[in-house]
Amino acid sequence: MVKLLGGRFRARQAETAEDVLACQRLRFEVFRAGRGAVGEATEGLDRDEFDAACVHFMVEEPRSDRLVCCFRVLPLRNGSEIGRTYSAKYYELSGLTDYPGKMMEMGRFCVHPDFRDPNILRAAWGAMTRYVEDEGVELLFGCSSFHGVDEDSYMDAFAYLAERHLAPKRWLPRVKAPKVFRFARKLRLKRPDPKNAMVKMPPLLRTYLVMGGWVSDHAVIDNDLNTLHVFTGLEISQVPPNRVRLLRGA
Repeated sequence: MVKLLGGRFRARQAETAEDVLACQRLRFEVFRAGRGAVGEATEGLDRDEFDAACVHFMVEEPRSDRLVCCFRVLPLRNGSEIGRTYSAKYYELSGLTDYPGKMMEMGRFCVHPDFRDPNILRAAWGAMTRYVEDEGVELLFGCSSFHGVDEDSYMDAFAYLAERHLAPKRWLPRVKAPKVFRFARKLRLKRPDPKNAMVKMPPLLRTYLVMGGWVSDHAVIDNDLNTLHVFTGLEISQVPPNRVRLLRGA
C-alpha cells in the first residue's frame, strides 16, 4: 500500500469505498462540470465500468484534509490484456498485444481547480514511481487530454509531437474512434514553435515527454468529455536516470 508524506501534500492509495467516491466527485468537478462535458453523470460523480478493476490514488492537503488530485491505474500482466483497458475503447492497440512485460494504464488524472501548486504533480508522480517499482511495471500508458475539441488551438503542440515524439512503428496505435484529428499526416510540413508548443501542452503530457514518452499519430475527438486526447506510452527502462532520481525524491 503506497503512502507518501512530504511537504504540503500526502499521496496514498484509496483504501475505502468512500475514498473512491471522493475521487469520483473530484473527477466530476474537473471533467464534467469544469469542462462543459455533455455525457451523463450520476449524482455528481464521474464513474465508469473501469473503476472497479482499478487502483485509485489520492493526493491530499493534510492540514485541511482536502482532496487536491486523484488518478487511477489498471495493472496488466502483459500486452495480451490490453483489450480490457479504457484506451482500447478509442485506439486500435494490436501492436502492443505481444508486449511481454508488465504494463499499467494510468487514467482520469485531475487536479482540483482551486490548487495550482506544482508540488501536487510531484507528489502524484512520486506515488506513481513507488507503485511502478514495487510492481515491476515496464510500460506505462494512457490517454493524455487537451481541453476542448478545437484542434486549431494546439497546432504547435501537435506539430511538435509529430516531429519529435511519435510512437515506435511497431507499437503505433491505429485509428479506431469515429472522430479523430490525424495531426502527424496533416502537419508533416509544419515547423512548430517549441516554446508555444510547451505552453499549450497539458502538464501531464509534458511530464511524460521529458521522461521519454511517445504518442499516437492522431488525436481522438472526445465530445463526451470535451477533450482531444492522444495515446501516450512510456517505457520505464528509457526514463533518464536523473529523472528517476527526482521522482524517487518526490
